Amino acid sequence: MRVYVQDQQDSRRAEGVAKLARDTGAEVVAASRAELDKRTRQGMHQGVVAEGPDLVILDGHALFDRLDAEKAPAVVVLDGVVDPHNFGAVIRSAVALGAPFVVWGEHASAPLTPVTFRASAGAVEHATLARVRSLPGAIRELAERGFTVVLLDPDGDVVLHEVDLTGPCAIIVGAEDKGAKPAVRKAATHRARLDMAGPVQSLNASVASAVAVYELSRQRYSAKNSAT
Repeated sequence: MRVYVQDQQDSRRAEGVAKLARDTGAEVVAASRAELDKRTRQGMHQGVVAEGPDLVILDGHALFDRLDAEKAPAVVVLDGVVDPHNFGAVIRSAVALGAPFVVWGEHASAPLTPVTFRASAGAVEHATLARVRSLPGAIRELAERGFTVVLLDPDGDVVLHEVDLTGPCAIIVGAEDKGAKPAVRKAATHRARLDMAGPVQSLNASVASAVAVYELSRQRYSAKNSAT
């Protein structure tokens, strides 16, 4: 780990970050504002930039090896979510609410950019990320392995809270304009809608994902408490 701190700045916060970095064994390097701008591609850095190891992105085989090691894994699947801010926000809520596996296809998906990382508020470092060649194929394999695979759909035939999410499950979030692709829709085991009480009948992808994963977390919390 290496932490770059802007030189010639009078900032107690920056000094505090530098001390914390040294205390945890990171190398601290003084750098000019221009160098920090270059390293962040003109992003917002507030005078401090941390450089860590490369982000690990699994392929399909490695993903299923990791899922096999979990007792009741929860996966968020993104189909056609192309906005990097939404992508990062989905990762943030997924990690926070107990669904750290985030899967997307190679095509028609948001790239992992600094915008994604900022929107995730650091959660991307705690997620298990996987980019698969065939998203419908990966979803079918999840179903074959006993996962409850739920597609969020405003026209779904059941309300999400009616679906049992306490076992291995995957929640699919489609593109905001077109929804999920036909092959992805066909591969899901359930099509569920959110219970919308107001006049607005749709949410953006990141908010819908957060609501769905919260319901998953709620069900698991209730099941755990009732079993003790």
